[in-house]
Amino acid sequence: MKISIVFISLIAIILGYLYFFTGYKSAFEADQQCHYELRLQSVELEGLGCDHDLETNQWILYQKGINDKPSQVVERYRY
Repeated sequence: MKISIVFISLIAIILGYLYFFTGYKSAFEADQQCHYELRLQSVELEGLGCDHDLETNQWILYQKGINDKPSQVVERYRY
């Protein structure tokens, strides 16, 4: 029983570390990365854009929908 509690705690600590310490340190860094990827991928994909989502603290690289279809998220940049 103690081993399973230790194992679950260890997994929770690792996941917490990955979530909180792998994002960008500021909105500026996330913005710069999003626009950099926008320039790189605009050759391959058409209708790309970057947008800032204030609720989730991230920049989103997306491909605009065609014929009234919803946009598709290409990548998220969490900060």
